[in-house]
Amino acid sequence: MTMNRGEVEADIKNTMGLVPHFFDQIPDQLMAPEWEIFKRLELGETLIPNKYKELIGIALHAETKCTYCTLFHTEAAKLFGATDEEIQEAVHYAKNSLGWSAYLNGMREDYDTFSDELAQIGEYLGSKG
Repeated sequence: MTMNRGEVEADIKNTMGLVPHFFDQIPDQLMAPEWEIFKRLELGETLIPNKYKELIGIALHAETKCTYCTLFHTEAAKLFGATDEEIQEAVHYAKNSLGWSAYLNGMREDYDTFSDELAQIGEYLGSKG
């Protein structure tokens, strides 16, 4: 059974200590499913440990330039045990990966050749144990 807005807000407050303002504009009929997804993915235990999910979020939003999301994921990562050094590494990893993406796409590298070479590299590294 779907919870009404008041029940959802009570669950949010019980979970986070307050109902963040960003939930205010969510339409009533979407409030319960939005909270369930948020609670499960952002706060719950999933296949990816929470600290790693938040580090992924920091790296992702360093690129999207969303200051809200970058702040949220940085603070959440710290709550889940990430160090400043791990946060810095996540951002440097994003910078490096995005740089290679720009280069490969900008140079219009042949995708099939790239894929074949990547498979060869995987086989070679796999054979080394």
